[in-house]
Amino acid sequence: MEYDAIICFETHVELKTETKLFCGCRVAYDIPPNTEICPVCTGQPGALPVLNRKAVEYAIRAGVALDCTINSRSRFARKNYFYPDLPKGYQISQYELPFCENGYLEITGDDGKPYLVGIKRIHLEEDAGKLVHSSDSFDDADYSLVDYNRSSVPLLEIVGDHEKNPLRSIQEARAYLEKLRQILRYIGISDCKMEKGQLRCDVNLSIRPKGTTTFNNRTEVKNMSSFRFMMEALEYEMNRQAEILESGGSIEQETLLFDEIKRITLPMRSKEDAPDYRYFPDPDLLEVDLDDKFIADIKNALPELPHQRVQKIMDVYDIPRDDALILTKDRDISDYFTACVLHCQDPKRLSHWIIKELFRLLKEASAAIKECPIEPENCAELVNLVSQGKVTAGIGREILDDMFKTGEAPNTIIDKKGLKPIQDENRLETLLDEVMDENPEVVSQIEEGNLKPIDFLVGQVMRKSKGKANPKSVIKLIHRKLNP
Repeated sequence: MEYDAIICFETHVELKTETKLFCGCRVAYDIPPNTEICPVCTGQPGALPVLNRKAVEYAIRAGVALDCTINSRSRFARKNYFYPDLPKGYQISQYELPFCENGYLEITGDDGKPYLVGIKRIHLEEDAGKLVHSSDSFDDADYSLVDYNRSSVPLLEIVGDHEKNPLRSIQEARAYLEKLRQILRYIGISDCKMEKGQLRCDVNLSIRPKGTTTFNNRTEVKNMSSFRFMMEALEYEMNRQAEILESGGSIEQETLLFDEIKRITLPMRSKEDAPDYRYFPDPDLLEVDLDDKFIADIKNALPELPHQRVQKIMDVYDIPRDDALILTKDRDISDYFTACVLHCQDPKRLSHWIIKELFRLLKEASAAIKECPIEPENCAELVNLVSQGKVTAGIGREILDDMFKTGEAPNTIIDKKGLKPIQDENRLETLLDEVMDENPEVVSQIEEGNLKPIDFLVGQVMRKSKGKANPKSVIKLIHRKLNP
């Protein structure tokens, strides 16, 4: 039997604020355990929370970018459950009145057409602490330690809508997460580094016989922080549920963990619903009223989103769509191209040099574009020199390599290394005559009308000139001398 999949994500995103959600402790990574904590984020009696304005702004920014309705009135609630890394015994979250609702994210569906994935709500909450188990240590003791540095870090939860345009396949699930991460990085609210826990997902999955409309019980795979493991967990869970249904069983609504070694899902607990958490308004926090100007200012300050930049690069600079998608996949690369193209006379050639040549150097150096030592103006100037024929492509690559090593301007390197192209036509003609004398049989073939060997002569002249000859000038000379 064939089945349709219903996939929804609850995506948790740590926001890039300087301080935590309800206190003044720094948001910091790679620091000693329990060094950025205070009575508020460790839940000490009598400590009162104070809401971080920047975190609210980032939540609204995400809502605008994902086409949500922004609620002018919002409320924080206490989500009650016990876990060792939750010091208060409850989590400050949102329930009835989140900041953002009823949005969508456009992806390319499995059929190649645009597909609007439903987003039910976006709300703000505090993160929990982090448990360090003895299995993560170098001794054989059986214990767990708690690090509260992450406790109360601002966390944005983006909840998919399983009834309104859910994800329909593993491929669409990955496309959704990649697009979501891209947008969140573009708008500057999170670095979304999954290895640091800045973006992690709970994956809800149910299946039903193809063509039916009823919803079956769903399972939830918790805390996925890897695209590869997420896809493996979904594939395993879809097969597991299909086997249960085909054997006459029923799917239990439960929370699962994914064993990354065995590549299987394992039961963790029965799946909770909202009543299990006993939500009630947090008495220590006032309702949040957002005025129209606050929301309008955030909308007006929103940077270009990825799909907008793709369209702009295609329309303004006549760049092919495939290249535009590569240039906009990461905002830092897009910003670099945008800075370069302001000084470049040949945008198409610029995109080629960035994608092929600059990416090659970055990969060899294991460096990100932010670490690129080549200033955008210098990159554009080199492309201009190649485009104008003042430097050959081969010499241009040599210059680019030196620019990457030294950070110097192209003309500085050209002067230092004597890489100026040969402009003297008499010198070019002398080199061509030498090559023709050395290869009389090739000359005869060209004179008889065979044009293919022309490339050979050009290559030999380029070799003799150490790349300083202009191929177009050499070809003109060959045609003038041999009249093929």
